[in-house]
Amino acid sequence: MSKTEKQSELQAVRLDKWLWAARFFKTRSLSKDAIDGGKITYNGSKGKASRNVEVGALIGIRIGWDEKIVEIKSISGQRRGAPEARLLYEETPESIEKREKRALEHKSFGGRIMADHKPNKKERRDIKQLKKDIFGNLD
Repeated sequence: MSKTEKQSELQAVRLDKWLWAARFFKTRSLSKDAIDGGKITYNGSKGKASRNVEVGALIGIRIGWDEKIVEIKSISGQRRGAPEARLLYEETPESIEKREKRALEHKSFGGRIMADHKPNKKERRDIKQLKKDIFGNLD
């Protein structure tokens, strides 16, 4: 085996392992579950946990309401401290802009995101108060 084959073998890191090493997930099983759940894209297509990552690839990561698109800058299969892990990737400018815009929208709704569920008691009270403030007392 030549030296270059050894280096490429050492640099072959699975997507789930890279996400764990870059500290997006606390465990590899959580990163694998996110990949299997369709929350991770690799170069625009659905990711697979067993896929080997490459420098320059774009990874879309959706965690909760946040969605990031990061470019792989370095490959590592070892989990290190956060400052070192941050060197493994760089978030794209479009992704940063989109997240900041979404944060402003979130803030404009009073910290609440429009949900697709039945309002609970507190939310119903808030809705009633908002209607009262806008339309006056309709009772």
